[in-house]
Amino acid sequence: MTATLHVIFGPQGAGKSTYARDLARRLPAVAFAIDDWMGRLFGPDMPEPLEFEWMMERVDRCEAQIWSTAAGVIAAGTSVVLDLGLMRRSDRARVAEIAQAVEIPIQWHFVDAPPEVRRERVLGQGDGQGSRMLVTPEMFHFTEKAYEAPDEAELRGCIVSESH
Repeated sequence: MTATLHVIFGPQGAGKSTYARDLARRLPAVAFAIDDWMGRLFGPDMPEPLEFEWMMERVDRCEAQIWSTAAGVIAAGTSVVLDLGLMRRSDRARVAEIAQAVEIPIQWHFVDAPPEVRRERVLGQGDGQGSRMLVTPEMFHFTEKAYEAPDEAELRGCIVSESH
């Protein structure tokens, strides 16, 4: 069986990380979640107030390391589940281009939930010390504005999951 790249995307608080962990167990596959990496590596050092440039530099570093590690896992014949957020269309297009360039089969998974459910889930769920970063109301508002919902073309062939 060919190793597949399973890519999870959706808005903040939709349940992507939970979905990714469950999917990895069912397949089996190795899951990589950007929130876990960011929380463990940089959560304790996060500046107050949060600086966008500071955060994005570290997100880019984590993604690069995740891609490097995931490539080795796929080369060894094991499927990978990527939970990188991918809130913008350009981010999702970049992942599709990478997978196509190296001829890795890709399966998209869109996870969503109503805004009020997502907000309740993320606010205050982490302490910045473990695997989850503390999400402030400002961070939630910022990501809500940055999120770009998928259109019909993006959802074609995608596995859709709605949580409540």
